[in-house]
Amino acid sequence: MRGSSTRWVALAAAIFVAAPCLAAKKKKNEDVTQTLEVLPDPPQVVKVDTARLTFEISPLSGKGLLSAQVKEAIKALWKVNRGEQIVKLRAFVAGTGDMRRFQQLVSEMFSEKRMPLPVVSTVQVGGLPLEGASVVIESTSLSKKPVNPHGLAFISGQAAEAPIDPDKPKMHVAPLAVQSVEKLKKALAAAGLSADDVLRVSCFSSSLDDYEQVRSIVAKDFGGAALNIVQIQRAPANAVVECEAVARLGKAPAQPVTLMNPDSLEASKNYSQIALVNSARVVLTGTQMGFRAQGADIRLAFERLKGSLEQSGAKIDRVIMSSIYPLTRAVMEKVRAVRFDFYDRARPPASTMLPFEGLPSVDATFALDVVAVLPD
Repeated sequence: MRGSSTRWVALAAAIFVAAPCLAAKKKKNEDVTQTLEVLPDPPQVVKVDTARLTFEISPLSGKGLLSAQVKEAIKALWKVNRGEQIVKLRAFVAGTGDMRRFQQLVSEMFSEKRMPLPVVSTVQVGGLPLEGASVVIESTSLSKKPVNPHGLAFISGQAAEAPIDPDKPKMHVAPLAVQSVEKLKKALAAAGLSADDVLRVSCFSSSLDDYEQVRSIVAKDFGGAALNIVQIQRAPANAVVECEAVARLGKAPAQPVTLMNPDSLEASKNYSQIALVNSARVVLTGTQMGFRAQGADIRLAFERLKGSLEQSGAKIDRVIMSSIYPLTRAVMEKVRAVRFDFYDRARPPASTMLPFEGLPSVDATFALDVVAVLPD
């Protein structure tokens, strides 16, 4: 009996001694699990050398969900860039995945590799030309050596539109693609360029019903360029194909920036058809979102963009390419009414603006990103 009592006393003493240690260990483990690394957000602007910019498109994949596809797309872009710094990513996301994951994954993957973070633009589209595909990414990178010694040409989206025929179950837009490509070729000719000078073509279409034919039409003239084709909305208001391009200049223009509206293309007071840029450096921005649709709300988005540009040493009236992603045509018209309170009305930038499916915030009504020149 006495031995049994002794054993109980010893056990109680051991528990008494061990309890504080177990509590301390548990508290330490809880502290570890509750301390999460705060990843940096991608920058809003990045300053780059115009002569070193290169352009790529990620391959499409139908395997896995959005996060898995984003990871594979970024890895593919790293591989094709062979260690060159990626300075901008523009992602077109289809489906119901959380678009905010794109920016988070960019921060995670680039931080893990200790790479500088690129600026990021994320836009939801109505569809991608592969079943199961959730994302396609356009990358802009810095080559180790100059590859555009005379600068770049940014060509506005060249739109071809037609009413939707409600009696036809499918929307065939190949004839519109032909028109858009012909306009691109006219723009190139006016700038003294050829199809071989084109580095990237992005085509925004109302339908992918005849995607293979549309791709064939574009690739026939621009087979050497990085080519991206997406459907802008699930239920567009009209049939449209609008292709924009970036090209390498064959000779230096007379001025650091030349904005052109050639007679061969429709002139507009709202934008220039072509921007020729021989400025040594430009600023690339990520998307600046606007919320709600009143004039003051739209103005606030431009004010924020202006502030970001000024922090980098650029000015908003020196924007030479403007990409605007409204979600409705009503918002698009309101953006048109406000933007020349900020852009130079006498020298409007090249521009692409047409309605898209969505943005990373459910409250956003439009977004914009730009290219602006820095003082030499």
